[in-house]
Amino acid sequence: MDTTTPTFDRTGIAAIAAAIACVAVVGIGLSLSIPLLSLEMERMGLSNTMIGVNTAIAGVASIVVVPFVPRVAARLGVLPLLLGAIAVGAVSLLGFKALFDVAWWFPLRFVFSAALGVLFVLSEFWINQAAPPARRGLVMGIYATVLALGFAIGPGLLGLLGTRGWTPYAAGAVLFGVGALPLLLARGLSPEIPRKGGRGFLSYLRVAPSATLAALVYGAVETGGFAILPIYGLRLGLTAEQAAGLVSLAALGNVLFQIPVGLLSDHVDRRRLLLAASAVGGLGALMLPLGAGQPVLLGAILFVWGGIAGTLYTVGLAHLGARFTGAALAGANAAFLVLYNIGLVLGPPLVGGGMDLASPHGFAWSLALLFGAYLVVVGLRVVRASPA
Repeated sequence: MDTTTPTFDRTGIAAIAAAIACVAVVGIGLSLSIPLLSLEMERMGLSNTMIGVNTAIAGVASIVVVPFVPRVAARLGVLPLLLGAIAVGAVSLLGFKALFDVAWWFPLRFVFSAALGVLFVLSEFWINQAAPPARRGLVMGIYATVLALGFAIGPGLLGLLGTRGWTPYAAGAVLFGVGALPLLLARGLSPEIPRKGGRGFLSYLRVAPSATLAALVYGAVETGGFAILPIYGLRLGLTAEQAAGLVSLAALGNVLFQIPVGLLSDHVDRRRLLLAASAVGGLGALMLPLGAGQPVLLGAILFVWGGIAGTLYTVGLAHLGARFTGAALAGANAAFLVLYNIGLVLGPPLVGGGMDLASPHGFAWSLALLFGAYLVVVGLRVVRASPA
């Protein structure tokens, strides 16, 4: 828990607003591009496996590139590297249409996703660094809420623009360009990363496992849970429309819980809050079978479960900001994002495999196991930190 006086000055507000606005606008462009590229690959006649492999390149790119971002940003500067990442993202998005061939789409996906990894790790570092310590949880809650809303807008915008021709690609590239404007307006406020003071990747796992592993668990739960949830709904006997609605309810909970829980994290030990979130997440997953045959109850459970699960990312980031500063914070943010992407890769096969082993409720049990494993880690940290 931070005890510093909870004040916002104008400079800090401007810096935080610039970084959040940048990520929000880019988030719209990114969420527009993900379904667009999948639909285009289907039109190419690619198999679902090939589409999945191409999409998985995104996680691989972040895992490979992100660990080097703090070191490069320390040499080039945070703002120049952010603007460069936005430019590369916009150009590579247009490249998907210009080079409409699956052979080109694999290196393009790698470059596009690497640019996004740079953007997110530096933006989150900027927000964490600029946030007042006593209001860091609130700031990260606002960031997560705005980002979630941006991701919700993208697919809807794609519905208006259509999925054919240059229009959606151009719109995505323009959104990336618009995301650079708040950064340019706040160019004198960007933080610097010292060339010394960072740590090795594994040291962040050792020093702050509660925060860093929150990203891994959330990445696995987000992709595994949300990707397989519609199938789980169908196995429970729901219609396709009802099954899709389950995802919307969980996503809505994710949006609405971020700010209240982020605010709460400014007043309690964040490790205890992560412990409580993992316990509720595991319990909520175990309660999903109770909603079989009762869509209203199932929807209510998913709303709360989705909201609590999403706070792992927010509170984990705030916890990192309280533990590290300068180059160490930049490295911690990089480790956090790498672990999140590892979770993205591991989640779907783990959760999907669980449902294959014990259909349909293996879906719920595998999610509960993920939360349970994290609960043990955080519980040990809390016990060790407690006074004798």
